[in-house]
Amino acid sequence: MYKLSIMIFVSWSLFCTSAFTQEAPLVGLWVINETLSEVTDDKVEIALNASGQNVKRGFFNRDKEYYRGGPVEQEMYDFISYEKSLLISFDSEEYTFTYGEFVRPVFMDNRGASVSLSSMNDVEDFSFGNWENDILLVEGRPRDGGFTVERYELSEDGRQLSVQLYIQPQSFRVPIELVRVYDRSSENQN
Repeated sequence: MYKLSIMIFVSWSLFCTSAFTQEAPLVGLWVINETLSEVTDDKVEIALNASGQNVKRGFFNRDKEYYRGGPVEQEMYDFISYEKSLLISFDSEEYTFTYGEFVRPVFMDNRGASVSLSSMNDVEDFSFGNWENDILLVEGRPRDGGFTVERYELSEDGRQLSVQLYIQPQSFRVPIELVRVYDRSSENQN
């Protein structure tokens, strides 16, 4: 019995250590690396053109956030694809991704999301994730009925975070595919 208790304690300790070491490196403040990141508006235009929609941004209007600011049901798309910083924290079975004023919980406890059409006005954005080797996979369900698939991967030295976004708003026929690269902020250093 004593040996079994020790084996259970050691196994649990290794599991907790492994889980902590996997989740802890993402924690901190990340700042966009504009040189290595793709421009969101360029990718939105590609999706709009592929859908046969008329692109409104002209040659003289090259604002990098021209398409930002859609309906509130689509605000998750705007924040994950335009915001210049990302603050990540982890508590027990949940990440919190903070993009400016937008706070987004990412549940890691294998829960699913179901939405009742009768309570559509009460629906909130929902995100859940899981680890696949060293990549955090996140699926987002924004209020507009679309979805996101996101891959978060650290560089070997842990100083850069590469995020591959597959964004499928319900109103788009073609997804927006985009890569954002963040540098670890010096504010993370002790």
